[in-house]
Amino acid sequence: MAILGNIIKGVIDLSETLFSETNHIEAQKNTLKQLLEKAKNTQFGKHYNFEAILASENMEAEFAKTIPYFDYNKINEEWWHKIKEGENDVTWPGTLSYFAMSSGTTGKSSKRIPVTDDMIEAIRKSGIKQVLSLKNFDLPADFFEKEIMMLGSSTDLEKNESFLEGEISGISASNIPFWFKGYYKPGEEIAQIDDWDERVLKIAKRAKDWDIGALSGIPSWIELMLQKVIEYHNLNHIHEIWPNLQVYTSGGVAFGPYEKSFNALMGKEVTVIDTYLASEGYIATQVRPETDAMQLNTEHGIYFEFVPFKPEYINEDGSLAQDAPSISLSQVELNQDYVLIISTVSGAWRYIIGDTIEFTNIERAEIKITGRTKFFLNTVGSQLSVNKMDDAMRFLEEQFATKIPEYTICAKRGDDGEFYHFWYLGSEKQDLDTEAVAKKLDETLKNANKNYKVARSKALNGVKVNLVSPEMFHEWNAKNKKKGGQVKMERVMKEEKFSEWEKFVNKN
Repeated sequence: MAILGNIIKGVIDLSETLFSETNHIEAQKNTLKQLLEKAKNTQFGKHYNFEAILASENMEAEFAKTIPYFDYNKINEEWWHKIKEGENDVTWPGTLSYFAMSSGTTGKSSKRIPVTDDMIEAIRKSGIKQVLSLKNFDLPADFFEKEIMMLGSSTDLEKNESFLEGEISGISASNIPFWFKGYYKPGEEIAQIDDWDERVLKIAKRAKDWDIGALSGIPSWIELMLQKVIEYHNLNHIHEIWPNLQVYTSGGVAFGPYEKSFNALMGKEVTVIDTYLASEGYIATQVRPETDAMQLNTEHGIYFEFVPFKPEYINEDGSLAQDAPSISLSQVELNQDYVLIISTVSGAWRYIIGDTIEFTNIERAEIKITGRTKFFLNTVGSQLSVNKMDDAMRFLEEQFATKIPEYTICAKRGDDGEFYHFWYLGSEKQDLDTEAVAKKLDETLKNANKNYKVARSKALNGVKVNLVSPEMFHEWNAKNKKKGGQVKMERVMKEEKFSEWEKFVNKN
């Protein structure tokens, strides 16, 4: 009998009677007040007079009116560089222990984002919320005695002056509580290996020693790890070596594009739980099985604002116009894409994280990620967002009986001087008729997006498709950034980057 598992499950079930349903609008007002109170004596707080914002009749409106939007470059050039130079109390009180390194999806150079002790605590609280929500997923007691494979970046953080630096997944894993270490795999020794291929080989060699009940990590890298384990042990599927695997906690990107290829590695159905952990904080987590939407972590150190995602508010380079209006959680609507703005206990203020979201349930504060502001393709008025592109990939998978976990697109002029959308699809099958694929892709986008349909009748001349192996995308990431961790493929490329990509594909 799973005695420990029953105890843990009992504690989780009991939490439902101990904790009342969150009023997310009130929680957000309290969070903003707490942020302003704690940071009012920082350099940033004094510069923007947080005291006056706190004393105003409408704190949320005054906050939005007083403080400009910041992207990484703006806040780094004006404020965060002071932290790196050794100054204290810059945008958050006290000293700093960590910087999260994030190359994201849009560039080779890493961003260095402050991670305070308060943020680590906020991430821990959001993690507890995720664990407690498992009561909703009807998992058996013995699940809570199994081990958890957390595949993030290396926990061997680099020392840079007085700071430790690494990706947020590595920072989080290096701060796991002592009681969790017995459950945590691949364990501290393997997790510290920086070289991705070496780390995954070590995991494959040790896989038979572990009883894995849950996986956690970015889908593309989880898949590669599972493929290596299956290949190393000559298996048909992963459940032959980890028969008790029941849960996969996805994150970093939408799981939809990877669903078909992920399920092909399984021997039986696995519960997929979406999470939204960014370098800037733990944004949201799925808390119930009836939906794959995620609930914003409204109580744990992050204040959210939302800008309607409309072309007139987005600059040519994907940045946000300073005069774009923001709204609070109390004002959002369903079926509207929003640019996500966050202010956090790490001293990010009205920070443009770069993602777009939509609400699926306002009362529960549940959202879905719909894309990236820089991956919004609006050439000649086509107005394509990543979620529309993802949906098109799922349609092509069904139509051509293949798997397409990766893709990228560029809008540019062809040899005839006309505008086309040039697609590279990472398809399991590369012998498909590319003209037939292009025709189906074009048709489904026309049906899904009226702006695209209008653009196709005017300046957008057509669609061109190339099929390559999904592995090509992984190797591209390895060349330009590195394998594993938080690294994600850019879905939309500018012409200069796309030219590099095409040279890379042709060479390989």
